[in-house]
Amino acid sequence: MGGPARSGRPGAGAGGAVRRGVPAGLLVPALVGVAFLLLPLVGVLARTDWPSLFHHLTTPQVTQALRLSLVVSGWALLLSLLMGVPLAWLLARVPFPGKALVRSLVLLPMVLPPTVGGVALLLAFGRRGVLGPWLESTFGLTLPFHTAGAVVAAAFVAMPFLVISLEGALAGLRPSLEETAASLGAGPLRVFATVTLPLLAPALAAGAALTWARALGEFGATITFAGNLPGATQTLPLQVYLLLQDSPEAATSVSLLLLVIAMAVLVALRGRWTGGAVREARATPPEGAAAPADPAGLAGLGAPEEGATLEKPPIRPGAGDGATAAPAPAAEESDLRAELTGYTHFPLTAPAGTTIAVVGPNGAGKTTLLRALLGLTPRAHAEVLLGGRDVTRLPTHRREVAWVPQDGALFPHLSALANTAYGLRARGVTRAEARRQAREWLVRLGVGELAGRRPAQLSGGQAQRVALARALAARPRLLLLDEPLAALDQTTRARVRHTLRRHLAGFGGVCLIVTHDPVEAVSLADRVLVLEGGAAVQDAPPAEVTRHPRSPWVARMLGGNAWEGTAGPGGTVELAGGGLLTTAPGEGTPPGQGAPVLAVIAPEAVSLHLARPEGSPRNVWAGTVRELTAVGSRLRVLVTSPEVPALVAEITPAAAADLGLTDGTRVWTAVKATEVTVVGL
Repeated sequence: MGGPARSGRPGAGAGGAVRRGVPAGLLVPALVGVAFLLLPLVGVLARTDWPSLFHHLTTPQVTQALRLSLVVSGWALLLSLLMGVPLAWLLARVPFPGKALVRSLVLLPMVLPPTVGGVALLLAFGRRGVLGPWLESTFGLTLPFHTAGAVVAAAFVAMPFLVISLEGALAGLRPSLEETAASLGAGPLRVFATVTLPLLAPALAAGAALTWARALGEFGATITFAGNLPGATQTLPLQVYLLLQDSPEAATSVSLLLLVIAMAVLVALRGRWTGGAVREARATPPEGAAAPADPAGLAGLGAPEEGATLEKPPIRPGAGDGATAAPAPAAEESDLRAELTGYTHFPLTAPAGTTIAVVGPNGAGKTTLLRALLGLTPRAHAEVLLGGRDVTRLPTHRREVAWVPQDGALFPHLSALANTAYGLRARGVTRAEARRQAREWLVRLGVGELAGRRPAQLSGGQAQRVALARALAARPRLLLLDEPLAALDQTTRARVRHTLRRHLAGFGGVCLIVTHDPVEAVSLADRVLVLEGGAAVQDAPPAEVTRHPRSPWVARMLGGNAWEGTAGPGGTVELAGGGLLTTAPGEGTPPGQGAPVLAVIAPEAVSLHLARPEGSPRNVWAGTVRELTAVGSRLRVLVTSPEVPALVAEITPAAAADLGLTDGTRVWTAVKATEVTVVGL
């Protein structure tokens, strides 16, 4: 009674979706395919002489062949590792002409008939081959009919398994992990040993296991190139071939042994060869993680949080967020002087202790600016001086510049505590002291109880706070934060923003924060740097940018209506999209007639009426309500008009109810001339 209605269709219950999703036309051939692969294995099991199995496997000929197979496959694996790992690295990381051809050559032995491969090896390394005579005369090395020849044949057919496995893992590894490690002070060898290698270890192990198993089972290339000499080149697969002629029962027993070894390797891998090895390194945040906040806030209308201040709030020395840990020493004071060229092209200077918010539309060059300061992008170049020290030609790990990328780039194989201590350890701090300082920073950021968890066990917001702690703990001269609070929910964002502001107040270096959040820009930064198309449109204190934005995008981000136009006669503005706007004399020198200008109108300065208003308003237009959005305790109303561009008004819910506003309501908008701010562009 009262339970949910159930479908009467077959398979509607649990698992029904799976049954409905497998068409019979696919299921039947698939089952036939499984049987096709399984029946030969069943045949081996059914025909094995189980009572004589142990005897067959312990005969001198079989044990000798097994021992030789292990030696050959082991050396073939070592040879594959020596050549295959660098080759996989080049294919995955280095662009060069002819890469597609090289990759085809790597894969060729996988599709080439083994006997053809043996013939090719014989023509290359045989006594009459291309290199054979030189190898014999120079090194006294003869490969055909020698154990070394069996090793070469096995490596030739098996190495592609290692290369493609490792190349896929390298391609799937996020570059930001290694770049972030370098920004924390880790040199190339340390990055490789502590970040790259641990993340590649599962894929490397999987590729090595497949390579060894393939080398162990190699037959065609070996018998063609190295021959079938007992004790020298007669490996276990060749022994099976001989036993089939004289003792089929023994051949079946040896075949079962090879089958068990191959199946054991595949079961142990459990799909890692197909990409699971780096799954953790590129995993998305776990279910339940906070989704990135709307960049502009307020459903695209772009206003600050209710009650947000336009000036950076003063920080009381010692004002904390409840953390009990004592403040860590600040970085050595360092001013910043940079000259950027390339996609981003402008000078950037900041005294020590300055925090700069970098804002602008997508593609403006914000992240490119940060990467140029790190020396990580060919799109832009930065001549950088930190504290009078030229770091332009220094590698990333020696610049003392810490970076928090948009995804946080936490090392997935390390705990939150080890992540936070990474930069300290890279800079030579002892393990115990690094862990102590790291724990203090985690406590300050409100994630101290998560110190033992790995990134996959953290929500998006928790991971972002750990990434912040890691960067702050490294005590850099220059701190670069790329949307550091984007993954946090509103409540957590406010708390972390307060904590970050407190620590930035005592930071001796320079901090650049890329953000789309107007509250972050005005509450964290001493200056706001506005970028568009790689150029600096405005660089001024937050209050100045708020009052006189020189970019329509910034004006809208701050919640204002921004209309582009040209200065007209008598204090008017001729709007670019048509229409005329009347203004009153404002601060500073008014732009000359015909000069490009930006007219900014605060949403709260727009009044709405059901009938045409009379009296003081100088700008009145008829329009239609197209969207109503709740913003805290107020409503933002989007009004479109054929006379002027779309206009956003902010009113109380009570006023909206009195007017009976809904989507499609016809209204009149009014703006006083004194409420219009005109800025020259």
